[in-house]
Amino acid sequence: QVQLMESGGGSVQAGGSLRLSCAASGATYSPYSMGWFRQAPGKEREGVAAIDSDGPTNYADSVKGRFTISKDNAKDTLYLQMNSLKPEDTAMYYCAAVRLRWSLSLEARTYPYWGLGTQVTVSS
Repeated sequence: QVQLMESGGGSVQAGGSLRLSCAASGATYSPYSMGWFRQAPGKEREGVAAIDSDGPTNYADSVKGRFTISKDNAKDTLYLQMNSLKPEDTAMYYCAAVRLRWSLSLEARTYPYWGLGTQVTVSS
């Protein structure tokens, strides 16, 4: 199993930037694909970005060109760089992992491992 812990959330004004981090621990020797998801109050959890164990990425249309997912394998850490933030990006952000080498899924049901989330609030 792998344990995940997010950090880096906060409050910013529209147009600002934040970088989220997700530290993985446990069975990190296995190849994992990972993703970032978000959930706003009253809405379903939605996939934001995914990265597989070899590095290819996938993004939701709503964040393409603004968000970048990356990982540092040496540090077992996943990142989400968020630029040009909009009020509609306000949500709890979660990282997730699945023990698959090549998955770029943005479907929450693909991922069995989840962190507890970090809040991002963007004001206008």
